[in-house]
Amino acid sequence: MHIRFDVPADPAYPARVAAVLSSVRLRRFGLIGAVLAAVGALGTAVSWGFSWGDRISSLWLVLLVGGLLSMLYAPWVRWRARRRSGSYAVEGGYDITDDNIMMRSGSESGGIAWDGVSQVRDTPEFWIVYVGRMPATVIPRRLMSAEDAETLRAFMAARGLLQPR
Repeated sequence: MHIRFDVPADPAYPARVAAVLSSVRLRRFGLIGAVLAAVGALGTAVSWGFSWGDRISSLWLVLLVGGLLSMLYAPWVRWRARRRSGSYAVEGGYDITDDNIMMRSGSESGGIAWDGVSQVRDTPEFWIVYVGRMPATVIPRRLMSAEDAETLRAFMAARGLLQPR
């Protein structure tokens, strides 16, 4: 297998990559925030109903506000990543073989050996490549030909790397 394709210098592309990678890394903040906000809201309602005093109400309000802030953290980080990444638009490309994924962006290049890849997750626009538990890079399906995308999908499925959406 040898798949090669170019990435144009599109200012929106780095923003989409940043949004996908940050959503994977920041998902837990939304979940933790939802739990904290729910506990805080429930505790505030119960403490106001029983008039337990200002200290308990303050604790529950702090949990509620902390939960809301935690839930807003991920969208804020994604917004900042999108805003800042527009200046990173340079031409690049991918060279994918049976042994590794080589990426180049401007004058920089790097690669990931398939032996080091622990899993690949499927999103609507990208395959997210994990090394260990961390997302390492993305492979943009939209920029590949349909035949190359199907060849790569079959390769990753045969290696047991591809996880369904």
